[in-house]
Amino acid sequence: MVPRSSIAAVLLSLTSYVAVAQNQPITSPQDAQCRDEARDKVFTAPNPKALSPFLLGSEIYHACMRRLGAEPKPPRE
Repeated sequence: MVPRSSIAAVLLSLTSYVAVAQNQPITSPQDAQCRDEARDKVFTAPNPKALSPFLLGSEIYHACMRRLGAEPKPPRE
C-alpha cells in the first residue's frame, strides 16, 4: 500500500507543474490560437482514452500546433 504522504507529494508536484505550464507567456499567434482552441474543446472533444482535462487539453493544443506547422510532428515509435 502506498503511504498517503507519497500520494500527497505526487499530487502537489503535479499541481505545481500544471500551474507553471499554464502561466507561460504566449509566444506566437499560433500559440494563442491553439490555447484558445484547447480551452474551447477540452470539455466537448471525444476522450476515448479517459484522459484528465489537463492531458486532453494538452493533446488538443499540440495537435493544433502541429496542424499549423508551429510544432514538429512527434517521432514514430
